[in-house]
Amino acid sequence: MNHLLLIALGGALGAVSRHLVNQAGLRVLGPELPYGTFLVNVGGSLLIGVLVGWLAFAGRADATELRFALGVGFLGAFTTMSAYALDVVIFIERKAYLTAFSYAAGTVMLSVLAVFVGMLIARRVLGS
Repeated sequence: MNHLLLIALGGALGAVSRHLVNQAGLRVLGPELPYGTFLVNVGGSLLIGVLVGWLAFAGRADATELRFALGVGFLGAFTTMSAYALDVVIFIERKAYLTAFSYAAGTVMLSVLAVFVGMLIARRVLGS
């Protein structure tokens, strides 16, 4: 099957799943913290670890299709934290510890800063 179609189908299911988990977290645990987002990020990171580990050792003929549908598509839409965490682990496995730390810390800090900057831009443009 076309890889873009596999990614699109997996992505649609991942996005819907993320929304459902977020709604369930809000309903069950309350609005005090973004529990759904936390569960999605940690759960998605666990799932990408299982997927990558399984595909590395399973020797499946459809490994590429599964990686696109489940890894890039479903988990990519479910949580980008899983892809981010996998990138960090790959650097660590390559013993590129400084790169792993720099990438991990830089991604979090710059992403939070980017949200602030984006909000400032929107407020200035919209005049709020």
